[in-house]
Amino acid sequence: MKKIILLIVLSLLLLYSCKKEKRPVTDQKKNAVEKVIKSDTASHRVSEEQTASFKSNKPADFVPAGYEIQYDAEGDLNLDGLSDMALVIRKKEDTLAARKMMILIKNADTTYRIDKISDTVLPDEYNEAGYKMHDPEDISIEKGELNINLYDIGPYGNQFSRFKYLNGDLILTYIETYNMGAGSHSALYYEPMKGKLILETVNTMKEEMPSESKTFHLKKERYIFEKSSPEDIVQKVYGSVNNE
Repeated sequence: MKKIILLIVLSLLLLYSCKKEKRPVTDQKKNAVEKVIKSDTASHRVSEEQTASFKSNKPADFVPAGYEIQYDAEGDLNLDGLSDMALVIRKKEDTLAARKMMILIKNADTTYRIDKISDTVLPDEYNEAGYKMHDPEDISIEKGELNINLYDIGPYGNQFSRFKYLNGDLILTYIETYNMGAGSHSALYYEPMKGKLILETVNTMKEEMPSESKTFHLKKERYIFEKSSPEDIVQKVYGSVNNE
């Protein structure tokens, strides 16, 4: 009888131990992702040690608690023959809050790992008056480039930016904007790494709508995905040209 009771006790302890070991796995994964998110927000870099802490074949597993996926795009971004993912995530309870963009690189075993995170690459979705600044918004991965396309026929205009992997960094290679204002239309074409800037204006006040194009050669810049704000960069470029 004592042996039977002892076996029952041992069985219960083993069952409890198994449950205790299994339970933290989900929390461990969630904590690993949130640790990477918070750490990257502070440092703007995701270390190999951090990214190795959590892998999954489901992109949704990388979304921390309280967030949801707003946009996603799939394609071979680092040109290794595997299909990667880009995710735009936002807070569920506060869609007016700043958004994050995550780059998930696919591993050889078909799982994903977080490689880059940016708090700045996307502008705020709404202005202070609650007006949606760009509609529609679109992200895609094509031919090894991450494309972020923002449209607006109003005061904010169109903004298209491209990023590409170079020596392990995801670098801003191109920005294009188009704005329609009172009396004129303007366009900007900027290649930061080449320092090449083209500004075009169309005078809509005249019947023939004459256009003017100017090319500027600026200092070559290297903007990484984690710290880039295309909106701020455009303002910086206009400021440097106006100060010449």
